[in-house]
Amino acid sequence: MAAAEYERLTVSGREIAVSNPRKVLFPRAGITKLDLVRYYLAVADGALRGAGGRPNVLVRYPNGIEGEFFFQKRAPESRPPWVEVVSLSFPSGRTAEEVVPRDAATLAWMANLACLELHPHPVRAEDLDHPDELRVDLDPVPGVTWNDIRSVAGVVRATLADFGLVGWPKTSGSRGMHVYVRIEQKWTFPQVRRAALAFAREVERRAPGLATSKWWKEERHGVFLDYNQNAKDRTIAGAYSVRPTPDARVSAPLAWEEIDECEPGDFTLATMPARVGAVGDRHAAIDNARGSIEALLELSARHEREGQGDAPWPPQYRKQPGEPPRVQPSRRRVPSRPLIEIGRAARKEDAMAGLERWKARHQEAASHLQPADVLIDAMRGRFRTWTRIRVNLQNVPEDLRPAQEPLDPDAAPNEWEGVNPDGPPRRRPSRARKAQ
Repeated sequence: MAAAEYERLTVSGREIAVSNPRKVLFPRAGITKLDLVRYYLAVADGALRGAGGRPNVLVRYPNGIEGEFFFQKRAPESRPPWVEVVSLSFPSGRTAEEVVPRDAATLAWMANLACLELHPHPVRAEDLDHPDELRVDLDPVPGVTWNDIRSVAGVVRATLADFGLVGWPKTSGSRGMHVYVRIEQKWTFPQVRRAALAFAREVERRAPGLATSKWWKEERHGVFLDYNQNAKDRTIAGAYSVRPTPDARVSAPLAWEEIDECEPGDFTLATMPARVGAVGDRHAAIDNARGSIEALLELSARHEREGQGDAPWPPQYRKQPGEPPRVQPSRRRVPSRPLIEIGRAARKEDAMAGLERWKARHQEAASHLQPADVLIDAMRGRFRTWTRIRVNLQNVPEDLRPAQEPLDPDAAPNEWEGVNPDGPPRRRPSRARKAQ
């Protein structure tokens, strides 16, 4: 490379060549790839506490947040010999060698690949079959405020304490919140997921107006506790992970006492290093509080005896023993919600444009919609996500409800490596895509 095309950094005794260091990844904030690398070096201790020693999915934004991004499970073959990998097997039967960051040099190397986000699995590289972390994902439906998230977080904290568990909250870096719970490494993925489902149902029982454990979006309200984030092969943004927002927000570890005072926008790539310098890592003691999920598994068994068994799994998983019919309520013989689909697209903005065209055609019906009636589904494919938009007409008077129309846009998921929302993938990706 010419000297102007890269910048050399020495990190943990290793040399990192940052290619195209002045490439802008966040246009509005003016943040470059070199800024991203330096950020992860500044927060390396905390970032490694969350993602270190774990296999990580690489989520790459080679052309910045306004360009296309993709998920890369397989570590690049042209990696330095000191970058550790571990071989994972997935529910699909496939395997892949994923990156296991152990030091700041690996974080810098990942950032040089334009990996904005850290996406660690909830297992250690030394034991891939037994999670050491239960993850509580608080996912607000449209129209839900940060104050509602705060309220549910308080219920989560109290419920964890009642089951002898310690939670470590952090902003998601978007609209929600995550709470990590370190657990002993003795339970399998299905057991941890069932414990998370029982926990979600208990929080819903305690705060029925605010929280929900319902998997189908058309049945949700308030804050959804996404128990399926504990299924094998599911990852969420780790602590200190940068998120693809215009202001470069990060997933910020919090003390419980800070939740009532903070806003998600307080924590960005630009502000986080100074916060760490001032208050340290709020999750510094996370590994000192490993708990047991036995009480939650007992609660799950009680739920089952009472007729409340398993709940739906994500669409890319095979049908599981004991799982209820994987049929959306709106597709059942007697639909519980008047739902129509608007469009599908590779890019969210294209799908949203289709929604605006639909609203223009049906202005009177659209005037009755509430924020939560617009269901924006980020459908995760093998390498990328795509967007599906549906509208729940429950608040529209029956005589004003439009019928299902041809999708607009209608970019069928099988035109790229996506997942068909109503079944398994329709075709495999090309050999070239697999090589990524």
